[in-house]
Amino acid sequence: MKFLARFNIDAFLIGIFVMAGLAAILPAKGVGEDILGWAVKIAIGLLFLLYGARLSPQEALEGFKHWRLHTTVLAFTFVLFPLIGLSLRVLAPHVISDELYAGILFMCLVPSTVQSSIAFTSIAKGNVAGAIVSASFSNFIGVFLTPVLVILLMETTGDVHIDGRAIIDIVVQLLVPFMVGQLLRPWLVGWLTRHAAPTKIVDRGSILLVVYAAFSEGMNQGIWSTTSVTQILVVIAVSCLILAVVLFATIHVSRWLGFPWADQIVVIFAGSKKSLASGLPMASVLFAGQSVGLIVLPLMIFHQIQLVVCAILARRYGDKTDRLDALAKE
Repeated sequence: MKFLARFNIDAFLIGIFVMAGLAAILPAKGVGEDILGWAVKIAIGLLFLLYGARLSPQEALEGFKHWRLHTTVLAFTFVLFPLIGLSLRVLAPHVISDELYAGILFMCLVPSTVQSSIAFTSIAKGNVAGAIVSASFSNFIGVFLTPVLVILLMETTGDVHIDGRAIIDIVVQLLVPFMVGQLLRPWLVGWLTRHAAPTKIVDRGSILLVVYAAFSEGMNQGIWSTTSVTQILVVIAVSCLILAVVLFATIHVSRWLGFPWADQIVVIFAGSKKSLASGLPMASVLFAGQSVGLIVLPLMIFHQIQLVVCAILARRYGDKTDRLDALAKE
């Protein structure tokens, strides 16, 4: 782990690739596939229970006090991104397959990240408190809004069919555990604060399980044989384009709205991200019985690109913040 940290390599991202490779070599089949399915459901329920227990209702209410900042972040996350996703419909099926386009559109509908948005804001020496509220509020709303957007936008484009069973699964696997977590928060929050490791294990372990299950399903259905290297390269190119457009918009709109530099940093980093932690579990529920592996692939690719690009930006912005502070003291 120290060796990987020395070269700024995220061991978790390597773990995702390992699970995808393991599924390609040894996909779950038969009884093992049934057991894996139940394990994923339990892990997702526990994950969203912890989300509910960790998010303070007071933090969500605090968000309204700085409503311009948080509304701006939410607008990028749940308005600009979906509009970009819908505009890319022209690429399917001639440039990219319908399944991969569905994955690109789904990626545009998931909430912003929490950990990396806060981490990059901290590195850039921006408004960390604002980043905490904005990112947390995005995830809180995303639990309810992302499934609605998927039903409205992906149903109407004909890319994915969401039936009544999926809606029930959303409630049972996502919303009910989240609300239970909110109810249990007074008893759990202290323990979760003192013991970060179990939360981290559930957080990352559930994602690794979902990745393995999604890619196993893809192997069993033979969907990977229909995906060429060219298609993957197109997804990478489209992901880079989406990130470039959103970063350009967050930089210039936050400046145009007159936000102070510390708040501009929050808009840039919280408004340009998409959450792998929330997106993968949601996908396994929303698209049960469909080609989940292909649908989550664009999100996995975008997530890695955003981490690399934003890490570079955060260091540059940190230096700029130091220069601005030095000028202010003169």
